[in-house]
Amino acid sequence: MTQVAGTVNDILRHKGSQVWSIGPNATVYDAIRMMADKNVGALLVMEGERLVGIISERDYTRKVLLKGRASKDTPVCEIQTTDPLCVTPDHSVEECLRLMTEHRCRHLPVVQDQKVVGLVSIGDLVNWIITQQSHTIRQLEAYITGGYPG
Repeated sequence: MTQVAGTVNDILRHKGSQVWSIGPNATVYDAIRMMADKNVGALLVMEGERLVGIISERDYTRKVLLKGRASKDTPVCEIQTTDPLCVTPDHSVEECLRLMTEHRCRHLPVVQDQKVVGLVSIGDLVNWIITQQSHTIRQLEAYITGGYPG
């Protein structure tokens, strides 16, 4: 496999560092509604500035829907993934892909100096790779056709 250039910091600079979060005592219904409103697949669970977990659509389907629980009566803290796997802005795209594959997760909170500074998803990583490959293809095409600056 070809080495993929780039770090989490590069991705955050490109996509922005906007993070959507919810408190641990909010209802799962509120979390799902926020995910739908923001068009995201996961929310960080925060107590003030402290990351305490992550809740995803997968958590909802497996821990609420399939178990017959009521989303309006279930607090986020009962189904969240606690101690989520985190990365730093310096992690490479390849490292993130490896971690997501090994741990079977789709979202990685980005933490620096114990502060959340972003969130990357598998979609963010795939989009980054596609963009980088397209750039490389354009450079190669320009080189082949003689349009590459010497």
